[in-house]
Amino acid sequence: MILGAFSVSLNVKDIRTSKSFYENLGFQVFGGDLSQNWLIMKNGSCTIGLFQGMFEKNILTFNPGWDENATKLDSFTDVRELQRQLKTKGIKIDTEADEEVSGPGSFVVVDPDGNPILVDQHV
Repeated sequence: MILGAFSVSLNVKDIRTSKSFYENLGFQVFGGDLSQNWLIMKNGSCTIGLFQGMFEKNILTFNPGWDENATKLDSFTDVRELQRQLKTKGIKIDTEADEEVSGPGSFVVVDPDGNPILVDQHV
């Protein structure tokens, strides 16, 4: 099972303070909108998202259809197929992708320790 590009989405208290902190660690803004309280930052192949006021916990994020630079892949497993595969393995899907549509979609599972995992397809 290939889930796509990986990043960690961090719930931050003050996006400007967090941006400055991660810049000091060598991260650079890759995308997002500071005025909307979210940024994507990269350091080499490492990607983090900073999100202020959008969710309660940090989230592990996978993006089917993208490489680590958010470039569309020619071939990938659709998010709905990944969801079906996990269901057949008995994994509970907390928030499901709509299987009646194609293109962008997402689902969320929670690991045994309560960590949310977002599988979020943008293409």
